[in-house]
Amino acid sequence: MGLRRSVSVVRSTLPRRAPLSTSPATREQPPAGREAVRGRGAAEAARPPVPAVDFGDTQAAYRSRRSWELARSLLVLRLCASPALLARHEQLFHVARRLPGQRLFDRLMKLTFYGQFVAGEDQESIRPLIQHNRAFGVGSILDYSVEEDLSPAQAEHREMEACTSALERDGHGTSKREKQLQAHRAFGDRRDGVVSAPTYFYASEAKCDSHLEMFLHCIEASGGASDDGFLAIKLTALGRPQFLLQFSDVLTKWRRFFHQMATEQGKAGLAALDTKLEVAALQERVLKMGTASRTEVEDWFTVETPSASGTLDLLAWGGLIDSRTELSKHLVVPNTQTGQLEPLLSGFTEEDERQRARMLQRMDVLAQKASAEGVRLMVDAEQSYFQPAISRLTLELQRRFNAQRPLVFNTYQCYLQDAYDNVTLDVELARREGWCFGAKLVRGAYMAQERARALEVGCEDPINPTYEATNAMYHRCLNYILEELKHNAKAAVMVASHNEDTVRFTLCSRSLWHQGPPQMMCTEARPLPGGAITTSAGCGCPSRFRFRSRAGPLRLTRMEELGLHPADRQVYFGQLLGMCDHISFLLGQAGFPAYKYVPYGPVMEVLPYLSRRAQENSAVMEGTQRERQLLWRELKRRLRTGSLFHRWA
Repeated sequence: MGLRRSVSVVRSTLPRRAPLSTSPATREQPPAGREAVRGRGAAEAARPPVPAVDFGDTQAAYRSRRSWELARSLLVLRLCASPALLARHEQLFHVARRLPGQRLFDRLMKLTFYGQFVAGEDQESIRPLIQHNRAFGVGSILDYSVEEDLSPAQAEHREMEACTSALERDGHGTSKREKQLQAHRAFGDRRDGVVSAPTYFYASEAKCDSHLEMFLHCIEASGGASDDGFLAIKLTALGRPQFLLQFSDVLTKWRRFFHQMATEQGKAGLAALDTKLEVAALQERVLKMGTASRTEVEDWFTVETPSASGTLDLLAWGGLIDSRTELSKHLVVPNTQTGQLEPLLSGFTEEDERQRARMLQRMDVLAQKASAEGVRLMVDAEQSYFQPAISRLTLELQRRFNAQRPLVFNTYQCYLQDAYDNVTLDVELARREGWCFGAKLVRGAYMAQERARALEVGCEDPINPTYEATNAMYHRCLNYILEELKHNAKAAVMVASHNEDTVRFTLCSRSLWHQGPPQMMCTEARPLPGGAITTSAGCGCPSRFRFRSRAGPLRLTRMEELGLHPADRQVYFGQLLGMCDHISFLLGQAGFPAYKYVPYGPVMEVLPYLSRRAQENSAVMEGTQRERQLLWRELKRRLRTGSLFHRWA
């Protein structure tokens, strides 16, 4: 009963959903006007073409940076590339703090790692950097990156307490959740193997309230510093993770049951949107379970399914877990271990209900504040065992707050094998229900941890088998969303990537991309007659940056093909502060909506964040090598032209 009410808390102000479409792939014809069909009307025709971007133009890329800042970037990125240094970086931080003292240590950090990757200590100190970046076309995604300094043992204890019930902790009960959705002590420290995401460990409801206040202050800071800011939030900061595990378990079992019945009806292996259950056969299957009478079952499915099609797809199936249907309290699923039918929505105590209600209330408060301040929320993705619940709760916020524009963005991790299914289903849900789809696409931050956990627990690995498969998944999801943007002027996507190939995929002509990724030529590239390119054998660039011969200049026309223009502000680009400035600032100066993920907080309290930044740079060696080459190239250009004391204008 508690879980059935969990969704209704944030839906209470919503009208009844529109009838489901009979064909998930069919798009509604939008109303006439610019928002419906692009390229029509005098205003559209008068717009300039989508600008080309040359990611090798170091003078333009680093126009906003002084020479000493370029030198600092070179130094920090080079140190991050040293395996020996990274292996001992925590010990070195400790020694550096003790020998010169705290004040000198803070100063040293601000001149190096902290100054490279963190904007400042508080809302006032970060304002100049936000405004400076804004002057060069780059917006901000704020994140207060302070984390508790917990030992692995403390983190493990905190996590196990927060992810298990009192009965389980006392040894008087066992979890009925799927094994991949249970807490495992060996992976209690969720920071282990994670190089790019802040981690929150539940301590108390009071601590969650303090996280809420922190996020509210971030919204105020973002709204006060710019008129187009974002804030990144994590739901594990806003409540007890046990609720997320239980809700994820319900959603996972219910989806698996759908696919099990699809297999029984001979429809296994179809794409998520194409899989539909025959309602007549489904009714007979439910009757055999003995949970309700024929009249009740027929009434339920008459209300919940489109009468014209006689089928039930995965979106309509997911909607059955809803407090407004009499069917929800009768839902049962087979236990994969015993084969017995078990109630789907069971096992929630009164305390669980209170935890759930508080989490939803905090989410609602944040969304209302963001709406009032004109700041957009990005709900970060987390571990796969939390993610089904996080995505479902985010969809509920989108239903309420994305009526006119995409205020709330969901995050899709493309290293997951089901990423494309999740994207296509959510896009279709937004179409049917008439709210604005908003997405952030990332490759993912938990790959090593997820793989190790799946192996240890003995469950299926949720991660794509190779890096190349993840790249293909990212581009497949991105292309699907870009096609949606072509038809829907109120949808939006954030391309959150440091990968030049991915940015080029977004910008380049599809026909050119099908000839092979238009790789960035290295700094030693030289043109040959006929438009071919050659590189020096001793240039030292990774092989993927050697541009293979191709006649003619490369035009960046992918967005033009789709009728998308930077001024529409539908396609955003995001990179971390201190990384890939040659991507962010070139895009921003060309008029594309480019953003920096801007962490801030006191020096000592953001050391865990700085530690991950160093490790992440080591994990993407080829990208940082490319960046170091561009930085060095610009410094040499300034030295050669007598502009070493360059000041931005």
